[in-house]
Amino acid sequence: MDMNTTDFLVEIGTEELPPKALKTLSKAFVNGVKAGLDEAELRYESALGYAAPRRLAVRVQGLQARQEDKTVERKGPAKKAAFDADGNPTKALQGFARGCGADVADLSEMETDKGVWMVYYLEQKGQAAADLLPEIVNQALAKLPIPKRMRWGSSDVEFVRPVHWALMLLDDAVVPATVLGHKTSNVTHGHRFHAPQAIEIARPGDYLTVLREQGYVEADFDARQERIRQQVIAAAESVNGVAEIDESLLEEVAALNEWPTAVVGDFDESFLNVPSEALISAMKGHQKYFHILDANGRLMAKFITLSNIESSNPESVKKGNERVIRPRLSDAKFFWDQDRKQPLDDFLPRLKTVVFQQKLGTLYDKVERLETLAVKIGKPLGEESQILERAARLSKCDLMSEMVGEFPDLQGVMGRYYAQAQNENALVSEAIDGQYQPRFAGDALPESAVSQALAIADKLDTITGIYGIGQVPSGDKDPFALRRSALGLMRIIIEKELDLDLRLLIQFSLDLHSEITASETLVDEIYDFIVSRLKAYYAAKGVSAEQFEAVRVCAPAHPLDFGKRIDAVCQFSDMEGAESLSAANKRIANILKKYDGDLPEEVDTTLFEEAAEKALFEALDALRETVSSQIAGRDYAAAMALLATIRQPVDAFFDQVMVMADSEAVKQNRLALLNQIYQLFLQVADISRL
Repeated sequence: MDMNTTDFLVEIGTEELPPKALKTLSKAFVNGVKAGLDEAELRYESALGYAAPRRLAVRVQGLQARQEDKTVERKGPAKKAAFDADGNPTKALQGFARGCGADVADLSEMETDKGVWMVYYLEQKGQAAADLLPEIVNQALAKLPIPKRMRWGSSDVEFVRPVHWALMLLDDAVVPATVLGHKTSNVTHGHRFHAPQAIEIARPGDYLTVLREQGYVEADFDARQERIRQQVIAAAESVNGVAEIDESLLEEVAALNEWPTAVVGDFDESFLNVPSEALISAMKGHQKYFHILDANGRLMAKFITLSNIESSNPESVKKGNERVIRPRLSDAKFFWDQDRKQPLDDFLPRLKTVVFQQKLGTLYDKVERLETLAVKIGKPLGEESQILERAARLSKCDLMSEMVGEFPDLQGVMGRYYAQAQNENALVSEAIDGQYQPRFAGDALPESAVSQALAIADKLDTITGIYGIGQVPSGDKDPFALRRSALGLMRIIIEKELDLDLRLLIQFSLDLHSEITASETLVDEIYDFIVSRLKAYYAAKGVSAEQFEAVRVCAPAHPLDFGKRIDAVCQFSDMEGAESLSAANKRIANILKKYDGDLPEEVDTTLFEEAAEKALFEALDALRETVSSQIAGRDYAAAMALLATIRQPVDAFFDQVMVMADSEAVKQNRLALLNQIYQLFLQVADISRL
């Protein structure tokens, strides 16, 4: 290591930290320390965060040992105000010198555009990193995203959990400070049961190794998470199964364990008669267990738990977890049996007791709207009204079931099972589950047209209703998940290639809300809100912001059209001469924008004075009919490829023709020609934005 750099480590030891917030707290702590170092102008090579259930730590490598010395310039009065007529210093100059702790003789002159000024140059010595780090750390901790801080004992100190120790090392020396009520030292503590005694850390570089070897703690979050992954995979293989690893569960389990050890447990095979999703939800949600599938993808009567201890009697750990999970699975079986004692229809009246939103009525009111809206969407897709209405009518019934009351994440899933149990049409059963797809980014989309229609209807009803009563999402506030619903709705229409008019559906959905007046402005606002969700969607596919805006500004009513236009613009952008033609369109747009008046609809060829304008008109006329036909058939890529062929006559026109001619008739005729080109392109996209 460079003699002018050091290795720094800070660790805060606490009671068990909130598992779902651990990674966020760790990242914020690292960023806070880095921000403090940057502000103090201390260079460093890297800053790494470590996090375990009872500790947050940051290690900074290659840290500049002290700040650079720097010259600070203090500007005083102008020279003409600094000395009197006899050349003696004025009171203003003397006061400035005193304020700088200097004599008048120590001041210098500085030439500027506004004359000569008196200045004082102060050599400021850089402070040692050891003197600055305590404040940097305390500031980073104070800024952690903790919604509600707590106090403990008689202390006034506040933190997310009670603090038990603070370690702060710079190379092999303790940085003296008080952090969250504790004096710093070089002492940490290991696993609560395996190694609770004090453990000295000699140097920051020893931290991870010493904690692993002496403390039974894996402080590196990512390493601990990977260790759990491998243990879970191996545990499943040991019983001839395959572990299904939910990444969010894996992260949570990593935040709960300092020294994880996988244990396989069993449960009674009779529970496998209950839908597997219910059993999995009970295991994951309540106990943080991983489930195991057999070679055919069926749930096995086994689970994997992570013990935070290397037990000398693992069988005891296994039996203890089996005792804990049994009542959970018994509850799931009880709910399954109870819910099937009545048909789904019997749950429907109970929806009248659940408010969807104060101004928008109950869930029952929502179901009635969905019955109408699903038919409006699904009939053009070739589905029967009766099937669509039935799917919508049963769509929310399972929300009143015992099972979904206990496991809310099973909404739709249990509705599908209950519908199957009473021999509903397969399309209806599937749609009750499919209405919630996609549930998250990258999730599968509903397969059947009935499911797609109900999913679109459900999302659109929520968006138009909530947006219509003025509860527009702002910042990170989106309690009804309108943004997710909007993107999901558009993904279904575009990826499943459904030819639906979004504007018409927005209007229709708004009209179903008795509390909302559906103005054209409101339709436009909701349309813009929904379409704006596609920006990030297309960006992930490599579409630039300019390409997206070129299509968005045309506001195609059909989302399927939107996707095809995006493809056409992307292909056009790769063509030779696309840049030149885009620039020409921008020039045309600017020229037309400045003209204040009505242009003739037809171009008068008798007014042509230049060969270039005649050539451009002929080139445009030759392809106009074909392009219009391609656009009508939504073959936008072919239309753009054909339009790209007029680049040379457009370039020649601008090189050889003065658009703003002296003759008003000639000028208007030339503007009309340019407008025809611009409007033809605009039927696909506004390429002037590229």
